[in-house]
Amino acid sequence: MRCVLIASTAAELLFYWADAAFLRRLRPPHAGQVGRDGTGGCVVRGRAWALTRGPVPQGPALEDSLNTLFAPLIISCTALLEKLADTYTCFATEHGRHLHVLHTFGDCLYIAVNGDGTESEDDLRRTLFVLRRLVEAHCGLVTLDSHLVRKELRPADSEQRERVWSLLRGLLETYSRLREEDQSFAVEAVERLIHPQLCEQCIEFLERQVVQYINASPERGGDEVGHAFLLVHTKLLAFYSSRNASSIRPADLLILILLVQDLYPSQSAEEELGPQPAGGEVLPQGPKRSESIPVSGPGSHGAAEKDSDDQDTDDLSAPEVYYTPEPSPGRHSTGSESWSEGAEMLGTGEADAADVQMAEDLLQTLGPLVPEASNPRRIFLDANLREGYCPLLPHTMHCLPLWPGISLVLLTKGPTTQVAVTLYQLLDGFLVLERKLEEGPEAGAPRSYPFLAELRQRMDKFVKKLSGQDIQLQNTWVDFKNKIFSRCEPGSSLELLQAVANVKRQLCSVYRQLFLASAGHSLSQGLRDRAQKLMREKLLDWRDFLLVKSRRNITMVSYLEDFPGLVHFIYVDRTAGQMMAPSLSVTEKSSSELGKGPLAAFIKRKVWSLIALARRYLQKGYTTLMLQDGDYCCSYFLWFENELGYKLEVMEVPVLSDDSAPIGMLAGDYYRKLLRYYSKNHQAEVVKCYELLTVHLGIIPSELVVQQACDLARRLWEPSRIPLL
Repeated sequence: MRCVLIASTAAELLFYWADAAFLRRLRPPHAGQVGRDGTGGCVVRGRAWALTRGPVPQGPALEDSLNTLFAPLIISCTALLEKLADTYTCFATEHGRHLHVLHTFGDCLYIAVNGDGTESEDDLRRTLFVLRRLVEAHCGLVTLDSHLVRKELRPADSEQRERVWSLLRGLLETYSRLREEDQSFAVEAVERLIHPQLCEQCIEFLERQVVQYINASPERGGDEVGHAFLLVHTKLLAFYSSRNASSIRPADLLILILLVQDLYPSQSAEEELGPQPAGGEVLPQGPKRSESIPVSGPGSHGAAEKDSDDQDTDDLSAPEVYYTPEPSPGRHSTGSESWSEGAEMLGTGEADAADVQMAEDLLQTLGPLVPEASNPRRIFLDANLREGYCPLLPHTMHCLPLWPGISLVLLTKGPTTQVAVTLYQLLDGFLVLERKLEEGPEAGAPRSYPFLAELRQRMDKFVKKLSGQDIQLQNTWVDFKNKIFSRCEPGSSLELLQAVANVKRQLCSVYRQLFLASAGHSLSQGLRDRAQKLMREKLLDWRDFLLVKSRRNITMVSYLEDFPGLVHFIYVDRTAGQMMAPSLSVTEKSSSELGKGPLAAFIKRKVWSLIALARRYLQKGYTTLMLQDGDYCCSYFLWFENELGYKLEVMEVPVLSDDSAPIGMLAGDYYRKLLRYYSKNHQAEVVKCYELLTVHLGIIPSELVVQQACDLARRLWEPSRIPLL
């Protein structure tokens, strides 16, 4: 029984997601069934299908029930913040069945509730921080203003509001699924598909045939491709950045992988390896899980409507086959015949009238089965530019599916990128000024602040460039200057703070109008089709190999001879944000070397619990952990090296409070801060950070476990150097 919601300090509900068990506690028995995303639905073959495009006819009843339940909590939390400048962040109910975690971001209160004991305090807090990151990725710098972010999260139009909420619900569900199933999301690091030869070939192809061609084409419409990468499920095959592009942080890359997985969820291995239609057509692979924030017209800046769940494609798949790919495909394609046969099989299938009618009803409900590859999606990512660091820079993401499980992603920036940089610099200046004013008289007279003259000059220049297009910003800026630069006594601190808040709101409003409410540029359909077609031709011979390789990226067999007693390991390069680990899949239709029975599930639980335990000890300042857990010995190591691979001396890491941001990349990028902290004493060299988690048989002596960990880290050091660029 779970619930996640966002509320304003005035107890206004801005977003909620709850599972069916939680909603049943709020709804009367006769109110009908509840779907998995909080809307009404029915179950077809074990999957939830929405029967209506809008929410279940519930009026304000459900939201009123949530408000009634959480309003006392929200009001008391706000009162404590106002009176004591402190509040509670976690509590359990009297019998310990319901755990509540709260965190305030700006003027919004995020609340997560678990009533079935399946999630810990850290899990709930991590969910809140990831939800905050997802809101930032889709709203950009608008999140700096509480009034405008309320408009984005809770539009006045009920249908648009449901689209926005469905988007965030889908992303939360996808994240929860990946966190429980995928090792890369469990440790929050990008997993590379280990094949250096193909990786280099794809990088070269992306550079010459995709990025350079598109950027030189007059059809690009003012957009420039900065990054292009290939994904096989959640694994990164190749990544290329143009020379003028800003770098992409690993945390943002993980967010992009989450978005792609939400749009095109992974299918079973049999479905992916089944025959494909000829002629370069993409096999229908189910409706979009969500649309991110599409670049839309001025009247609709919300996300396109999210359909409820992936379509079951069993009826469209070939009979189950067990496929073992060749280790290295030849030069000529061997798959064209099977693809043609697959297309013929799809064309000759017959269904009875009842099935046809059911399919037509579902099609009308769910919309197109194949996501529009041409539909651009606005996304806001951090960037390091020549002008300096700029968080939440607007990009447009084009996700081009090649086959089920394999996607080409293009990230473009439009001609208004420089305006976004300028707006951030101005907002950052006013945030600094706001902090100075909040300090009171101790900070000195406002006119004496050294940065204020430059801020005034930049703001005057920006307002002049708008040429009266935004009268409200111009009037607000004039009012601010009259109050702070007046020859008479300047306004009081409260008046100046209010004037600063007004200017910030107007700057955020301009940002919102430019990047959220207005139609944006996108690559032409022809350029996208060409990139998709050429990439399919390039990877045609590798398709089946890649799909199987993604399920068995690294195998434990190759390590057992040199590391007897080793059951599993996860190696993470925290500087690059990449990880390596043997496959650990325990799904019904695919499995790892451990099989798919109780043993595989048992080892997976051990690994996931070790990850959680290591984080708790790292939060308390411990960088090494070893424990005997039944018949197994679990260990965790964190260490630092220089660029040549020599280990640096051990240093105490900061101890964090229980309510601090969870350790990881998605929830605040703990490791980037840790590297900055450690590098203070190593200014002359590049510092790198690594982690290693291992599970051994319990009969292995602890001394041998440590020795094996050292040898394993040395052996894994080289493969992690597969180039990203």
